[in-house]
This record gives sequence, structure tokens and C-alpha cells, in this order.
Amino acid sequence: MTRPAEPEAAEAGRRDDLDRFDRVERWVHWSVGLLFGVCVLTAAVLYVGPLSVLVGNRRLAVLVHVWTGFALPVPLLVGAVSRAYRNDLRRLGRFTTADGRWLRSKQARRDAEGVGKFNAGQKLNTALSGGAIAVLLVTGTLMYFPDLARLSWRTGSTFVHDWFALALGLLVIGHIRYAVGDPGSRQGMRTGSVTETWARTHHAAWADETVGPVAGLVTESQTGAAFHADPAP
Repeated sequence: MTRPAEPEAAEAGRRDDLDRFDRVERWVHWSVGLLFGVCVLTAAVLYVGPLSVLVGNRRLAVLVHVWTGFALPVPLLVGAVSRAYRNDLRRLGRFTTADGRWLRSKQARRDAEGVGKFNAGQKLNTALSGGAIAVLLVTGTLMYFPDLARLSWRTGSTFVHDWFALALGLLVIGHIRYAVGDPGSRQGMRTGSVTETWARTHHAAWADETVGPVAGLVTESQTGAAFHADPAP
């Protein structure tokens, strides 16, 4: 027979905040975000007529856009100095059965059981963003240094660069949209730590891996209902 966890027991299950990202990981995230933002703004100056007129110096916009684009992968490479960063890259590269369940779940009822530090959406976003950055870097290089390839390649590079830039922009918009709706996720990237309640609600396997399973913990996803624990004999 089981009984609901007492409020005191549930509160006791709320341990200190869990470390989620170290300083290097947060620096990588915000540096890439800043560089990408500059790329977007300068691209808008180059492609939107009124903005081009407003800025006036198209050559400067081109230089800032190009060299900011070349700098975009730098934080991703520098981040390798952090062991936590390297470990998280390995996590992001592994898809599990729980990730499949997460993708099949309805948006409002994402299944957190078995989900590790990153869910399937975060893994897909990382893979697509990383691939897009690589394509943009190669095509941008061919566009800026015309002697590296023949005209047909440069023409094709322009087409591919523009469409991949648009796709990456949509990914970033989706990323921001989800972050806006998830204060716990924002806290993790802002401060480096998250509450245990948030972790157990969204990344249950990671919470168990970090601090072990806790009976009687109230989670956000259960809208106030507590886990059930067998009474002591």
C-alpha cells in the first residue's frame, strides 16, 4: 500500500541547485550567440535596401559580416579546453530510446523519464546548427575569396549560403522561443545551475545520475501531485 508523500518529505527532497553548465560552456553559448547576432544584423544591412541606405558603408558591413562569420566556430573550438564541454558534446551525439519517446510525446506532455542532460530536441538542434555553421563557413569562404574556385562554384555557394543562413536563422528563432517558455533552462545557461525540481521534471535520468533518485519529490509536470513512496516497514 502506498500513501502520498508528506509535505515535509517532499521539501526534504529539494536539495541544493544542481550544477548544469560550467563557465566555459556558458561563455561558448553566449559568444556564439553574440557572433551570430552580428552576422544576422550585417546580413540584413547587405540584403535589405533601406538598411543599406541607412548604414551607407556597405564595404564595412561586408567586412564585419565576413570576419564575424569566420570567428563563429572559434568559441566552439576553444570550448574544448573544458572537460565538461567535451563530455556534453559526447552526450549530444548519442540518441537513446528515451529520445524517441520524447519526440513522439505531445508538446505539452514531454516524457522526461529516461531523458539525460539533453533531450532529443536539443540534440537535433545542436546537430543541425553545427552542420549549418560548417556549410556557411565553407560557402562564405568561396564567396569571399573568388580565386579559390571557378565561377560556377561561387554561384552555387551563394545560393547554398543564403538558404542555409535562412534555415539556421529559423533554428535560432525556435531555440529562443523555447528558451523564453522555460525559465529553468534560462537559469541554467545564465547561472550554471538549475533546481532539482526542474531537472527531475525535464531531465529525470540526468537528475538521478547527478544526485540519485529521490522519493517524495514534487515536480512541476505533476501540477502539485507528489511521487509516491512505500512506507517504512
